[in-house]
Amino acid sequence: MKKLMKLLLVCIMAVTVAGCASSGGKQEVLVGISPDYPPYESLDGSKMVGFDVDMTKELFKIMNKNGGNYSYKFKKMSFDTISTSITSDQIDLGISGFTYHKDWKNVIWSNKYNDSKQVALVAKDSSIQTAADLEGKNIGAQLATTGESVAKDIKNANVKSVKDVKVLIETLNSGGIDAVILDEAVAKNYVKEAGFRMLDETLLQEENLILAKKGNEDLMKDINKALKEFIKSDKYQDLKTKWGA
Repeated sequence: MKKLMKLLLVCIMAVTVAGCASSGGKQEVLVGISPDYPPYESLDGSKMVGFDVDMTKELFKIMNKNGGNYSYKFKKMSFDTISTSITSDQIDLGISGFTYHKDWKNVIWSNKYNDSKQVALVAKDSSIQTAADLEGKNIGAQLATTGESVAKDIKNANVKSVKDVKVLIETLNSGGIDAVILDEAVAKNYVKEAGFRMLDETLLQEENLILAKKGNEDLMKDINKALKEFIKSDKYQDLKTKWGA
């Protein structure tokens, strides 16, 4: 019996020591991202680039400087699956040009890291000049975005929703749709890079946010502290200028 008790005590001590060693390791945070939305995130060959990519690097650097013990890894995924992947514990954060969705349950939102708005992108020679001209037209939007909601609110619009923004741009270029609703920074990118035209009117005023699952308040608290420091820094302005965000 004494030998058995000693053996049990050794086992308990071993488990306790292993648990301490485990808790001392870095907490890896898996970040869902949809790299099809320049200048926020896109692919340059196999490399992910963009404002959100660089911001994430800075945020984790700040969190660790302030006493955190984090590492992070991006997981490329379709934009429309990120929120459900968070609530099902497949990923920890969503950083992908998100704006607030009031109907998304079981998620928490960070403080804002950028101002944003939904606008319409059209072909350079399009007859569409104002938001009123969008009525009854074929309108494209990314699935599960606020842009999709804006598009569906346009009177008599025929809305085409797809997962990949690049598909929408190609369809707009070929004349398959009349306009695409998307974030202003993204629209400006395509005006500059592909010769499209952006309507002047704001269709919806928004803010860019980071999201996590309810219950991850401690992580979000650290994110918000890092955001506050990051936004006050010269690096924030440098990255906004670099990416046009």
